[in-house]
Amino acid sequence: MTAHAPPPAPGIPPTVTQGDGPLVRWFWQSYLRRQTGPLILAFVIMAVEGSTLGALSYMLEPLLDQVFGPGGSGQLWLVGGAIFGLFALRAVTSLASKTLLSRISQRVAAQMQGQLLAHLLRLDIKFFQDNSPGALIERVQGDTMAVQGIWIALVSGIGRDVVALIGLFVVALSIDPWWTLAAVVGTPLLILPASILRRYLRRKAIHLRNQAGERATRLDEIFHGIQAVKLNRMEAHQTHRFETILARIVTAETKAAFGRAVLPSLVDLITGIGFLAVLILGGREVAAGTRTTGEFMAFFSAMVLTFQPIRRLGDMAGLWQIGAASLHRIATLFAMQPAHQRPATGPTPARLPPALRFDEVHFGYGDQPVLRGLSFEAEAGRLTALVGPSGAGKSTVFHLLTGLSDPARGTVTIDGIPTTAMALSDQRALFAAVSQDAALFDESLRDNLTLGRSGIGQDQIDAALATAQAAGFVAALPQGVDTPAGPRGSNLSGGQRQRIAIARALLREAPVLLLDEATSALDSASEAALSAAMQQAAAGRTTVVIAHRLATVRHADRIVVMDQGRAVEIGTHEELLAQGGLYASLHALQFKEGHSA
Repeated sequence: MTAHAPPPAPGIPPTVTQGDGPLVRWFWQSYLRRQTGPLILAFVIMAVEGSTLGALSYMLEPLLDQVFGPGGSGQLWLVGGAIFGLFALRAVTSLASKTLLSRISQRVAAQMQGQLLAHLLRLDIKFFQDNSPGALIERVQGDTMAVQGIWIALVSGIGRDVVALIGLFVVALSIDPWWTLAAVVGTPLLILPASILRRYLRRKAIHLRNQAGERATRLDEIFHGIQAVKLNRMEAHQTHRFETILARIVTAETKAAFGRAVLPSLVDLITGIGFLAVLILGGREVAAGTRTTGEFMAFFSAMVLTFQPIRRLGDMAGLWQIGAASLHRIATLFAMQPAHQRPATGPTPARLPPALRFDEVHFGYGDQPVLRGLSFEAEAGRLTALVGPSGAGKSTVFHLLTGLSDPARGTVTIDGIPTTAMALSDQRALFAAVSQDAALFDESLRDNLTLGRSGIGQDQIDAALATAQAAGFVAALPQGVDTPAGPRGSNLSGGQRQRIAIARALLREAPVLLLDEATSALDSASEAALSAAMQQAAAGRTTVVIAHRLATVRHADRIVVMDQGRAVEIGTHEELLAQGGLYASLHALQFKEGHSA
């Protein structure tokens, strides 16, 4: 039984070094092309809205020269009605275009966020060790919202402001080409500043997104570690660290806002120069009687109405750099691939439960070796325990078995099939795992038990809870199995979380059971009762247990003693004690400390 399938991933984006053009094409083909119809409709509506500005400026000439002239009162209602109609049309098209664009943008943002999360979840576990949750949240949420804002601005600029400018300049040219030339005489002065600002804003935008990621990371660390913060009286320290990040963000935002504001301000200055030139040139002609006041006012109004579209288009250059920086960051994530590729389909074990085998397996994190030629076998249907000092590589064994990592050298086989030849989904379907942190989601206990799988009846849930020694405390909760677990299971004690995690693993009915210190949060009596119940539940399964307290694994069919990434001793409890090696030393130490049964 499976939950909803993840959304399909977009095509692999171009690299950042290829520039903005290929990246924009990738964004169009992956996301916007599916919205072609609604986008064309929105563009047409915005074009109609933009064209009303030119029509309004054009109507000023008959209004001043005919309606306000001698005997023109008869045309007052005609011209006035036309002007009102233009304003009404502008109001309707503005409302329609904004609503339509908002719907399109929300769909695109949701699609991008869903695909980005699905892609990230396919990456290796090392990726999540190298990238903090807060930074990834900012990439999925903050960057996609920044991209959403910029493409809406671009579409609006092309559909409304460019059309408005074309219409206004057509009106201006029809009145007087020389006046129009005088109005735009200072435009070439914008080329060099625009080029400089482009590079400046890109740098500031990237820096700002990085700082936003640090802010999210710091909040994630504080809230998830709130107990440690309070117990160690770190409130002031953590607040100071957060305020330091905020100060950097304020500085970055201010510099980015300055860069964005420079070009529109320069547009204002150049526009002022153009207005002055038109006033001097046109004013003389009107004063001389060669041009009418209506012609001049229609032209002047057209130039005034270009003011806001030009400013918005000038501001768009800054917006694009901010949006492009986020788009590059998103594309960088999509371009990442798992370090070890797996086939989409592959062989699966013919026998269940399967045997598990490590043959001269080497593995490390970066330059730090963890496993150094590990070899052992967990027999099918038997209980195998892994013991040894901290750092021996026991938890890494679970990572390799479940496909969270692949061996650097050597082979891990399941029923004789190398794990690297199996599809990840097939490999992980074989395992039910319980780790010592017993991670629960901020959902109901029922949701934490079923993990989105349908078809699990209440009787199955009750049986799993009973085996995990959890039925008693769950029944006492206000809503029973539908009680919320709280953030990271905070509504439950550590022992209760572990029992829910064990019940969840039992519900999977997988042929292999992996237990990593699964009873570490329980007292001795509860641990003994649960261990006995788990032995019954493990019947018919291949079970691998990581244990620190040796008393919990003394009845294991095979005990593998690990040290420095190798299996240094293998045998039963009695055999290992008789050898007088590392296991015997660990057992004697625990017995001396009162931890052994």
